[in-house]
Amino acid sequence: MGKNLKVLTNGLLNENPTFVQMLGMCPTLAVTVSAKNGLGMGLATTAVLIMANAVISALRKVIPGKIRIPAFIVVIASAVTIVGMLMETYLSSLYEVLGLFIPLIVVNCIILARAEAFAFENGVIPSLFDGIGMGLGFTISLTLIGIVREFFGEFKFFGNLIFEGAEPMLIFIQPPGAFLTLAILLAIYNQVNISKAKKAKAIVDAQREEEIQAQLEATRISEEKFKKRQEEKAAKEKAKKEAEKKAKAEAEAKAKAEAEAAAANGDTELTVEPKEEAKADEAAENKGNDESPAEKAAEVDNKDKDQ
Repeated sequence: MGKNLKVLTNGLLNENPTFVQMLGMCPTLAVTVSAKNGLGMGLATTAVLIMANAVISALRKVIPGKIRIPAFIVVIASAVTIVGMLMETYLSSLYEVLGLFIPLIVVNCIILARAEAFAFENGVIPSLFDGIGMGLGFTISLTLIGIVREFFGEFKFFGNLIFEGAEPMLIFIQPPGAFLTLAILLAIYNQVNISKAKKAKAIVDAQREEEIQAQLEATRISEEKFKKRQEEKAAKEKAKKEAEKKAKAEAEAKAKAEAEAAAANGDTELTVEPKEEAKADEAAENKGNDESPAEKAAEVDNKDKDQ
C-alpha cells in the first residue's frame, strides 16, 4: 500500500504533468480561461487516464510490443468516447464550452506517456493509482491556472464576481495571459522546490557533518586509548627494567660484600701463622740462652767423645 501511495503522490508533486514534465500544454493554455473549465478538463482527463491505465495494464501481456502504440490509441479513444458521452449527457454546458478539446484527449501526451512508461510495465492496481495521481496533478494545475487567470482577468472565482467597479487586467483571459500565468506559477513552483531542496540539503549536510564529527571524535578517543595503552606499556617496561637493574645492582653488591668478606677472612689466617712461627723461634732462642755454662761444656764433651 505504501508503494501505491508513493505512486499517487508522485503525480501530484514530484512528477506533476504540467509543472514538472511540461506535458499537455495545449489544453493547459487553451481551456484555462476560467477555473471551472480547468477543473472540468482536468477531471475528464483523469477519468480517461484511470480507464486507459487499467485496461492497458490488464492487457499488457496480450498486446504485442510491435503494435502497442496503436493498441494504446484504440484503448484511449474508447475511454475518451465514453467520457465524452457521459459529459454530453450530464454536463452538457461544460461539454459545449470545452468542445473540441474533449476528443483531443486521445492524443494527449500525458495519457500516452503513462500508458507507455507505467501501465504497460506494471500491474492493474499500481496503474490505477498512477492514473489517479497524474490525473489529479493535471487537474490541480489546470484549476490553479484557471483561478489565477479568472481572478486577475475578470475578478471572479469559479464564475462568482468578487470585486465590482474595478478594472481587471484583461490580458490574463487572453492567449498571452495563459503563457504569463504559466510562467509565474512555474517560477513559484520551482522556487518552492529549490527552497525545499536547499533545506533538505542543509539537513543532509548537517547530518553528514554530525557523522563526520562523530567519526572524528571516535577516532580521537581511539587514538587517546591507544596512546594511553602505549604509555602504560612503556611505563611497565620501564618499571620492569628498573626492577631488573635494581635486582642486578643488589646481586652485584651482595657478591662484592661476599668477596670482601672472603678476602678479609684470608688475610687473617695469613697474619696469624707468621706470628706463631716468630713466637716459636723466639722461644727456642730464649731456651738456648737459658742453658747454664756447665750444660754447654757437657754438650761440647759429648761431641768430642762422639768424634
